[in-house]
Amino acid sequence: MNNPPIRLGLVGIGKIARDQHLPAIAADDRFRLVATASRHATLPGTPGHADIDALLRGGHGLHAVSLCTPPSGRFEVAAAAIDAGLHVMVEKPPGATVSEVVELARRAEKAGVTLFATWHSREAAGVDAARVWLATRSIRSVRIEWREDIRVWHPGQDWILEAGGFGVFDPGINALSIATAILPQALRISSSTLHVPANRAAPIAASLAMVHGADTPVSAEFDFLQTGPQSWDIIVETDDGVLRLSEGGRRLSINGTAALESANREYPRLYQRFADLIAAGDSDIDLRPLQLVADAFLVGRTISTASFEY
Repeated sequence: MNNPPIRLGLVGIGKIARDQHLPAIAADDRFRLVATASRHATLPGTPGHADIDALLRGGHGLHAVSLCTPPSGRFEVAAAAIDAGLHVMVEKPPGATVSEVVELARRAEKAGVTLFATWHSREAAGVDAARVWLATRSIRSVRIEWREDIRVWHPGQDWILEAGGFGVFDPGINALSIATAILPQALRISSSTLHVPANRAAPIAASLAMVHGADTPVSAEFDFLQTGPQSWDIIVETDDGVLRLSEGGRRLSINGTAALESANREYPRLYQRFADLIAAGDSDIDLRPLQLVADAFLVGRTISTASFEY
């Protein structure tokens, strides 16, 4: 006998919700989208509310909510849902600060509900295979190059360059989520340089120096002003050759030979994982990518650059 679908509320109806969440929810029979909350948008045929409080009072018989709002202010939304006894899935990054997510995890455990802090790039096709291959190799160096055009991927989204918006770390944390998933030892930040536009509060480019394990060098270059070809690459040199994850983890090559390439199923896999966690009564909260970003800000040298306008 099939279980009834999870009655889901979607909070935030912006670009990522429309591009990724809505198609993934529609394709998963274990979920039924019954209501939304957004300050600026609604969906045809679905009850909409202006905020989380109105959503919770709406009488929709919710079991869970999925949060697609910017990280700043997300804590209050997630906490309200958890305190109402709902399972919660949050977009990356899981919060504006590490301490926010720690508190959400505590509340979820106390309430006996699932908290799923997602890292969608870990669900890219080549990530699992890369982790398995690297587990039996000695790593000599790692280079991360994550360069994209903010005007293409975040058009007019001023919040991303405000305090708490993460700036170039909004995409950059995707790279760090993959790196912490595939590399067998811990990463730590040794230094960082943050390039912040004169009229903005968050970096538009960043350079990180990190260490993997005892002394293996790891470098990362994040750039939000890349025009032309975009790049989302992680290159790992080992004692057995070079592993390369490209296109955000969708393509895997080893020693220059294609090993795996597949269509993007990141968000369907996230919702499958969310349903499995709810069924098992578990949570999934990995703070490592967020901690690395926090550390990059803590040790970062800030350089003021030219003003940025969309």
